[in-house]
Amino acid sequence: MNGGNENKYLECGKIINTHGVKGGIKIESWCDSPETLAELTEIYFKKGDSFDKRKVISSTVMKRHVMAYVEGITDIDSAAALKETVIYADRDDIPLDEGDYFIIDLVGLPVIDVDSGVEYGKVSDVFNTGASDIYTVKTPDGERMIPAVPEFIIEIDTERGIFVRPIEGMFN
Repeated sequence: MNGGNENKYLECGKIINTHGVKGGIKIESWCDSPETLAELTEIYFKKGDSFDKRKVISSTVMKRHVMAYVEGITDIDSAAALKETVIYADRDDIPLDEGDYFIIDLVGLPVIDVDSGVEYGKVSDVFNTGASDIYTVKTPDGERMIPAVPEFIIEIDTERGIFVRPIEGMFN
């Protein structure tokens, strides 16, 4: 999918609390939706430079969080010990629709004027305002923000860059 990116495992949430007394965990989802996280059948814990795979026994969405029971977490003490732990997913386990990208694959891409070929800078962050994603672009003159909407984003190519058609004053 992205030849320039070796990130097989993606941060997908953080354990923020226990759930019940039988090892349930409450997860803050960092996915597009908590439902995406709840559909995973396996999650990973980072151990040094490697990842420890765990089977998800069951999970459900409650409000904006995911409540899950995971292999090897069998009581409230083992669940409590994992509080504040970031969990990961294998990128191959999360289906993407046409035109969707993982944020990590956009960070570091050059932002290029589709008409002039001028490179404005590189994407340093992506965040969501509710209406749309916003790309933070690190330029020689500081950070600029560009809404990720079709009026400005003409093409995204995870090999070559993000091609834009900015309005007057967006990058200067």
